Amino acid sequence: MDDFDSLSHSRWECKYHIVFIPKCRRRVLYGQLRSHLGEVLHKLASHKECRIEEGHLMADHVHMLISIPPKYAVSEVVGYIKGKSAIHLARVYGERQRNYRGQHFWARGYCVSTVGRDEATIRAYIQRQEVEDQRLEPLNLWR
Repeated sequence: MDDFDSLSHSRWECKYHIVFIPKCRRRVLYGQLRSHLGEVLHKLASHKECRIEEGHLMADHVHMLISIPPKYAVSEVVGYIKGKSAIHLARVYGERQRNYRGQHFWARGYCVSTVGRDEATIRAYIQRQEVEDQRLEPLNLWR
């Protein structure tokens, strides 16, 4: 139980693999937007006492291994991160580009899977995403 986090009356290890996409799966996560988005997602996760353990931004989707305290629902955290990041992107990039319209940046859904004891497998999968998808140059923004 050394790697477990704690709250006032509990010890926990709740990690989730989350994948979500931009609206209409547009390939907008390139260049300056892509490098800026990693930092934004980390800050928003920390506002909800969450920690992004591993993550990768692809051209058309986001992979995250995120640790969420049991006092928050996964849907609440994902909704917060997607909503606030969309608002932030609209403020920063909205005047320069079309298609960055606040809450319309991300698609409505997301995919979530509990990690359990195969955390190393999930981490390796997220790290391999860039290699498997040869469309982009390697760019690790999560460390």
